[in-house]
Amino acid sequence: MDAGRIGRRIAYWRDRRGFTQADFGRLMGQATRWVQDLEGGKRQRDPRLSVLVRSANVLRVPLEQLLSDAPPPAPADDVAPAAAGAVIDALYRRHGDDVPPPQSADIQRRLTYCCEAFQASHYRALGRALPQLIGLAQAAADAAERDAAEAQVLLSRTLQLAASFLHKYGRSTAVPAAVVADRALAAAESSGDPVAIGAAARRVAKSLTYQQQPLTAVEFALDPADRLTADLKACGPLGLSTLGMLYLNAAIAASHGQRSTAAVQQATEHVDQAAEVADQQGADLNEDWTTFGPTNVKMHRVDVLTRFEDGWSALEAEAALEPGVLAGLTHERRAQHHITLARAQLLTRHKGEAAKALQEAAGLAPEEVCGRPSTVGLVKDVMGATAAPDSGLRALAERCGLPA
Repeated sequence: MDAGRIGRRIAYWRDRRGFTQADFGRLMGQATRWVQDLEGGKRQRDPRLSVLVRSANVLRVPLEQLLSDAPPPAPADDVAPAAAGAVIDALYRRHGDDVPPPQSADIQRRLTYCCEAFQASHYRALGRALPQLIGLAQAAADAAERDAAEAQVLLSRTLQLAASFLHKYGRSTAVPAAVVADRALAAAESSGDPVAIGAAARRVAKSLTYQQQPLTAVEFALDPADRLTADLKACGPLGLSTLGMLYLNAAIAASHGQRSTAAVQQATEHVDQAAEVADQQGADLNEDWTTFGPTNVKMHRVDVLTRFEDGWSALEAEAALEPGVLAGLTHERRAQHHITLARAQLLTRHKGEAAKALQEAAGLAPEEVCGRPSTVGLVKDVMGATAAPDSGLRALAERCGLPA
């Protein structure tokens, strides 16, 4: 074994977990000097296997990652919750032909309930209501002769919501989320409604981002933004919110690519474009369930910097948010922001603050934290980076199904 290479791998994973050398030493039951020698390959020519096994356990990596430079094995697929499975089933089930076509007013009422459930992060309730709404909206669109455009808009918005819901669960639902986003865009284009088209395009761009196609996702968000600018601005706040969110989606997509000066500049420019639209809108609104406005733009700036792993700049951007301004936003959006802050705090090794941010998010929207694989993974990372987790963090880990 090459002690120097092993030491560098230990240093790499220690840094990834947010441990200082002193933190890692405490967890290993050793002094900081011992860690420095281990990482420098000076402890011994061949580190004892017991030391490597203990290091792998503390760093939460397979032992093979300390012995080899091979890339880590692909993680097992996440398991989608039953509610997501019911929504997926509904996407491929036709409404009974012997049932009278539903009324658009009833569909709109159900859609409003489902959108409110989403913004409250009540995903189990949404998962119960959404399958029936999908069937009704599809049946109405199939049967529509008069007001066909209205039926297609309602179908598109229903499918957009289904895509956003499925996006919450990561890899396990990525494929059906992409399929339903495409269907939402097709329905929107059939309606000819620029707001519906722009909103549906956002979901497709998000799916492309999750499929590791950030450049295509950026183009997909910017194309309708450029093509429909005049039409969207003519729709007032509703259209401005749609336009601004397209720019924000482009920024998020740009931040998923490899970090470079050009990528950071591109993502920043798209956030700046959204800021200009927010200034035209003039206030934080929830038009078409977007929560778009100056505050949301600033929150996205924090998010983009965090995705580029620039935690210090993200926290500086967070300071630009006026005290109390988040209170008027939805629980889902506020919880997402606290989760982003937890990532930024972990990047800057403020592990206690990261734990507090996660607990704030869980207090606002428990299902946003405990029911999403990506956030559960973040809780696990914060737990692993904290030498002595307090009772609040341990309780949150237990709620996420993690050992505490």
